[in-house]
Amino acid sequence: MIADGKIIGWFQGGSELGPRALGARSILADPRTTASSDALNQRIKHREPFRPFAPAVLADHASTWFDLDVASPFMLLAPPVHSDHADKIAGVVHVDGTARVQTVDTAAAPAYGQLIRHFHQLTGVPVVLNTSFNDREPIVESPADALATFQACDLDAACIGEYLVQRP
Repeated sequence: MIADGKIIGWFQGGSELGPRALGARSILADPRTTASSDALNQRIKHREPFRPFAPAVLADHASTWFDLDVASPFMLLAPPVHSDHADKIAGVVHVDGTARVQTVDTAAAPAYGQLIRHFHQLTGVPVVLNTSFNDREPIVESPADALATFQACDLDAACIGEYLVQRP
């Protein structure tokens, strides 16, 4: 669905601790064009269009796509995007050519890593656009919160544990 341009709410496992959505309470989209980031800002996040979104990249591909030689599992680093890949992930590249990267270790986050690996197999891009699973309210905490946010905003689908909820 993400490879087809859909914007998905992703609610998996226990909640996260820290300043960023790290793949347990996230909205995920295709990073390959700015269409996804524009749609996120207009349809779902209702925020200024200049505010960037983050790339979540498989850890074993991070140094190929970003000038990054350390893990960045908490989205605390904003390295330059390699110039030969910047146009392939335009939806997550900041105006200065950097990106606030999350490296995803599939051993630490198996479902999230598997999703990104599958996206990579479909598209050749080992990166997804990641932002917090919320609109203007706090990040979702429970399945009920995830469903309420899904109903209140214009997400295409929500994956909550083993369940997929889609709009008709």
